[in-house]
Amino acid sequence: MNGRTRLGVVFGFCIGAGVAVQSRINGALGARLHDGIAAAGVSFAVGLVALGVAFAVSGRLRAGFGRMRRGLAEGELRPWQLLGGLFGALFVACQGLTVAAIGVTAFTVAAVAGQLVSSLVVDRLGLAPSGRTPVTAMRIGGAVLAVGAVLLAGLHRSGGSGGGLALPDSLRNVPAVLLIVMPAVAGIGLAWQQAVNGRVGAVGGPFSATLANFGVGLIALLAIESLVLVTIGGPAELPTTPWLYLGGLIGVAFIALAALTVRWISVLLFGLTSVAGQLIAALALDLLTPTGAGLSPLSVLGCLLTLAAVVIAARRSGPAEPQPMRSP
Repeated sequence: MNGRTRLGVVFGFCIGAGVAVQSRINGALGARLHDGIAAAGVSFAVGLVALGVAFAVSGRLRAGFGRMRRGLAEGELRPWQLLGGLFGALFVACQGLTVAAIGVTAFTVAAVAGQLVSSLVVDRLGLAPSGRTPVTAMRIGGAVLAVGAVLLAGLHRSGGSGGGLALPDSLRNVPAVLLIVMPAVAGIGLAWQQAVNGRVGAVGGPFSATLANFGVGLIALLAIESLVLVTIGGPAELPTTPWLYLGGLIGVAFIALAALTVRWISVLLFGLTSVAGQLIAALALDLLTPTGAGLSPLSVLGCLLTLAAVVIAARRSGPAEPQPMRSP
């Protein structure tokens, strides 16, 4: 691996750990509000406010936003490439809806399965700025090994959390299979989000891509929440615990870093490294602040197998030639 690939792998681990921490925070907020969509909206709103402040005080960030606008006007970027935030909104909404019910690790298992399968397709199509990467037996093997690893890590979980987080009332009678399908679908969208964010970040910088994500995502969440408010009403009041509002700030950090990282490594390798970071951090969180079953030997074995999958993908993935994005 060259220097940028090594740095990309490290960043991928850090991003994955941030996703796991955000999952716990947004899941807790969703449980307190009894409304996962509202929790996701709060998370996106906090992140968007933080970004607004940063752009207001930084001329460099505003210049990047100007480059993004020029890229749209000149056809270097397509409008649909700014819609990655839709899948980010879906992912964060699923965190708020399901984590308190199934635990951080089970959420990660489902999301990872969708993300890695989707990553192979995204790399094959060359949607990311790292270029087109063929689907090879070794790449498929690494993805399958990682999915098997996270499934193995989640085998010791047979039900909901029942621990430190209150289960949202709206999910008490939802079939368990649906609670797994939701984060799996969200995971499928993550690979596409990472690819188009990388394209936007290559033109306007990673924080411009992040701003587009949070703006689009918040609009989508507000539209969905308006339907929730009409049908079942909103939360009585917002919780006063400060740490429940940190999910948006964590999201700003890892979305911006991801937009930079996918310019250096393939979406699959990024997905594998972030998966390893998610799983290790999720296990640490479930051990230190449990929402359900604690640490098990299967969980540790799953982590080790995920790390092995990262090594396989890193050694067998050759460099790809960046290709310009074409309109559909």
